[in-house]
Amino acid sequence: MKTIHTIVAVTAALTLNSCGSSLAPVRKDALKPVTVTQALPHDTDDPSIWINPNDATKSIIVGTDKDSDGGLYAFDLQGKILKKSIPLQRPNNVDIAYGLIINGKKVDVAVTTERETNSIRIFSLPDLEPIDNGGIPVFEGEELRAPMGIALYTRSSDKKIFAVVGRKEGTSGSYLWQYELTDAGNGKAGATVVRKFGNYSGKKEIEAIVVDNESGTVYYCDEQFGIRKYVADPETKNDNELALFGQKDFKADNEGIAIYKKSATEGYILVSNQQANTFMVYPREGSKGNPNEYPLLAEIPTSTIECDGADVTSVNLGGNYKNGLFVAMSNGRTFHYYSWDSIQQLIDKAKK
Repeated sequence: MKTIHTIVAVTAALTLNSCGSSLAPVRKDALKPVTVTQALPHDTDDPSIWINPNDATKSIIVGTDKDSDGGLYAFDLQGKILKKSIPLQRPNNVDIAYGLIINGKKVDVAVTTERETNSIRIFSLPDLEPIDNGGIPVFEGEELRAPMGIALYTRSSDKKIFAVVGRKEGTSGSYLWQYELTDAGNGKAGATVVRKFGNYSGKKEIEAIVVDNESGTVYYCDEQFGIRKYVADPETKNDNELALFGQKDFKADNEGIAIYKKSATEGYILVSNQQANTFMVYPREGSKGNPNEYPLLAEIPTSTIECDGADVTSVNLGGNYKNGLFVAMSNGRTFHYYSWDSIQQLIDKAKK
């Protein structure tokens, strides 16, 4: 495999539209964002994209403000804050799923970990209202409980939704717990633990998690060690690790992780090289002949500083985002939005 060098970003066609505080100093070759969101009060950590089914141009970004007096925030595609949730006690990561059945109706949901209460919180979308009776305890009976990462898996066969939850510290083999989201009655959602799995190196922590619904797989970042892959469906009873990759690709922490879908099977896995302020890109489908082998395709320098979390969509959101939007957290209490076209251009350049 050829060595991948950091790509010099071509940014002349991009316009910076900062709604918040000024950008922190960034690398000279960094890809510039189309938009920087309004700054949050405390500490941004992780974003997730909700696609408006009636008008994709009115889709929103939901992001966490990680503090004892934090919360979830909804942003429009121009980076303006639309709404804050009820106060939350150190919400960490967030993910979104579509069509949870509550009281016989389909409800889109944002689910976040609330570290200081050892629980997950469930909010309806797009109104960002809590529907969880004040929170659902996780890792019950464990000494190490503080939840951090979360990813939602929608099973194709029956559309049931499961939350894969990580924590600040845990035991290898059962570091992650998986919960089925349920209708708890009276218009509220609940969750039941259905699985415990996941190897852990012990080097740092596991925070960034992502699920590929189409392939039925879950990936997570074992920080300073590598990226691990497992089957997502708990009913398969398969807790064997399918892949471990990216072990020599990162300066220190491998953090935020997102999947760009070009088709039902092809695309890219993007992982934050946190201390280098870049994103490492791998083929979603794996290498030719081996879906569990992931060669490094490109390294993309971005304007984000110490990025913890990211999300991406290939849906046409209009304007600068006709082939999708990539959003990433940055120090400075903001999220940065990028046109997918600008990222694809750099990936294509690295492949030549």
